[in-house]
Amino acid sequence: MNRYRSYLVKRLLQFILFLWFGTWTTAVMGQDKWVIPKTTDKITFDGLPFEAAWNKVPPFPMYMQRPNYGDKPSEKTEIRVTYDDHYIYISGRLYDRNPALIHTTTKKRDEYSPNSDGMGILFDNFLDKQNALAFMITPAGNRTDFTVFNDGTGSMRHLPFNMSWNTYWDVKTKITDRGWFAEIRIPISSLRFQTINGKTTMGITVWRWIPHNNETDCFPEIDPKFGTFSLFKPSLAREVVFKDLKPARPLYIAPYALGGVTRNHVLNEVGTAYEPLNDPKLTGGLDVKYGFSEKLTMDLTVNPDFAQVEADDQKVNLTRFSLFFPEKRLFFQERSSLFNFNLGGPNNLFYSRRIGIDNGEPVNIYGGTRLVGRMGKWDMGFLDMQTVSHHSLPSENFGVFRMKRQVINPNSFMGGMFTSRTGMNGNYNIAYGLDGVIRVFGDDYMTLRIAQSLEKDSINNPFSLDPTRLRFQWERRSIKGLGYRFSYSYAGESYSPGIGFEMKKKFSLIFGQLFYGWLPGENSKLFSHQILFRTMNFFRLDGSPETLEESLGWNFQTKSYMSGNFSLQYHYESLREPFYLSDDVFVPEGTYRFFSGEILFSTLQNNMFYAMNTIDAGSFYDGTRISWKILPTWNASSFLNLSGSYQINRVWFPAREQYYISQLVGVKVLLMFSTKLSLNAYIQYNSLAGALVDNIRFRYNPREGNDLYIVYNDDLNTDLYREIPTLPRSNSRTFVIKYTYTFNVPVGIKK
Repeated sequence: MNRYRSYLVKRLLQFILFLWFGTWTTAVMGQDKWVIPKTTDKITFDGLPFEAAWNKVPPFPMYMQRPNYGDKPSEKTEIRVTYDDHYIYISGRLYDRNPALIHTTTKKRDEYSPNSDGMGILFDNFLDKQNALAFMITPAGNRTDFTVFNDGTGSMRHLPFNMSWNTYWDVKTKITDRGWFAEIRIPISSLRFQTINGKTTMGITVWRWIPHNNETDCFPEIDPKFGTFSLFKPSLAREVVFKDLKPARPLYIAPYALGGVTRNHVLNEVGTAYEPLNDPKLTGGLDVKYGFSEKLTMDLTVNPDFAQVEADDQKVNLTRFSLFFPEKRLFFQERSSLFNFNLGGPNNLFYSRRIGIDNGEPVNIYGGTRLVGRMGKWDMGFLDMQTVSHHSLPSENFGVFRMKRQVINPNSFMGGMFTSRTGMNGNYNIAYGLDGVIRVFGDDYMTLRIAQSLEKDSINNPFSLDPTRLRFQWERRSIKGLGYRFSYSYAGESYSPGIGFEMKKKFSLIFGQLFYGWLPGENSKLFSHQILFRTMNFFRLDGSPETLEESLGWNFQTKSYMSGNFSLQYHYESLREPFYLSDDVFVPEGTYRFFSGEILFSTLQNNMFYAMNTIDAGSFYDGTRISWKILPTWNASSFLNLSGSYQINRVWFPAREQYYISQLVGVKVLLMFSTKLSLNAYIQYNSLAGALVDNIRFRYNPREGNDLYIVYNDDLNTDLYREIPTLPRSNSRTFVIKYTYTFNVPVGIKK
């Protein structure tokens, strides 16, 4: 068995290397390009796009995508794009025969809700059919911007978006008795792109969301068979041409000042009591963004601080896999999709939270630099950062280098990545890999990735499978008709990427998924539904089965945006050592077979109040488990949003008289006084840890790049007597004031 598996892995490695070193040519798909007109007339940026400059620009023809694909849009919609030497302008004349139903429920930056009217535009600015920049607005003038990666292919658990990305842009809106109207102004210096012979080709998708009609209209016409995120797929965007679009090199200089104090309660030297220790902080730092050219942007940071970042969600882990937390720090967001080297789920060769975070605690960073953009036909990314020594960790240097380019056709790419982590104590870890995503035919895609890691005090034999990570996948990217996804993954004995993330180590995985989907059409209340079978098999490196999960389910989405999923699951677990849920609740080693069921259900998401529910119940190893999670949201108005989460897990093992219960409670309160002024409070309770954590953030943002944050964090104990000596009421309490001012010095590029 082991010899046969090794043979298969080696043959697959040879196939990958053959693809990598083969001779590739890039074919350009034939498509009539839409020419974006350049304006010489003055545009009055006031949210009312009716001046002569706009009347000379033809609107995009809009198509209904849902609820009834192919129908004529119910409301007149005119979205236009033009530009001058300084800005790209987007306007929307969004007429509505019943303007009283126009709804807006938020004013906070990057806080978009499905029950608010909206308009958006997506730019595949380098025309790589994989990555894009998205800009969305509401009638209140609220702005949401984010990046798209992996051609918008993902799931609700692993979104193909980076919502933490921000850039410089403005919007003005007006609501009248004819509908709502908008103008968006994006500085050319905020976009990177490639110009050839005076022409810049991008991919563009525009859309309008009308919640009271459950309607999405878009350009170009996009078939909903491509799934929930079809509007955000760069490969489906319409190619457009900008003539004489003069690039500008951005130069943003953003110093910050920070002052505050942290009070920690630490155990005294004799271990009898906790004593308060104040740690005042008065510091500052600098961020610089500079455009080397129209295609390359460099970011420099000195003593970066992330005090304004929202706290992570508390999680309970009932699996034998590591927990994953998303990156929220802005410095790591610029074209972060370029650094994506995904190895299945959240597994990645590069995980930026390895930098400046140690076991959930922040680690100070001296500084660093990042360079991203395009060199010729290659997308390129480089990052280097140096951290301060922290507890037992020495000062470390982190480096990442990434290259990728289109091959074969516009929907395929191949590339490579190199990472390094070097400690001042002589420790080192390097990792490298080759990868590619090939559109084979139709909606069928093949993914190939191979990586290796080498580190101090390891065998480090690159010609063996020990330090190797491998992933091969074949999938059909459609939710209509027959679909499938098959993959094989392998993680060798000594594979351990120093700046990567691995949910599990030392395994091989065979994954298969088959489904059949329907788009019932105009006469059905259902928008889509699927039946699905999935199998996931983990094996140890000696070939023995470790974890098996098979499920059969049905999921649906209605035209009114109600959705659900029902599945039955069979589990096989082989434990060679006890699996602990807590200090006194565990599952002994042995072999277990059990069944469970899962229900996911979301109420109407275009209502002011909606909730998502998850119920997981059934057998659990040699016991029983019931888990329930609810995520309610109430968008009361554009001034007040309330949301929360409640999760309870009950596990009991009658034969061993062991009982486990955990509860997580989260409450978010968002007050939006205007699009520039907001107050956000996030309070979380974890019964297992006996902890109440609160994060309160006040933000004043009079203009892009000019921010005042006042932040209060507290980590409280709810059970002071669970340990000896008695715990303090507060483990750590922090109060911080941070002010950032950005100087914008645009630098033109001479032709």
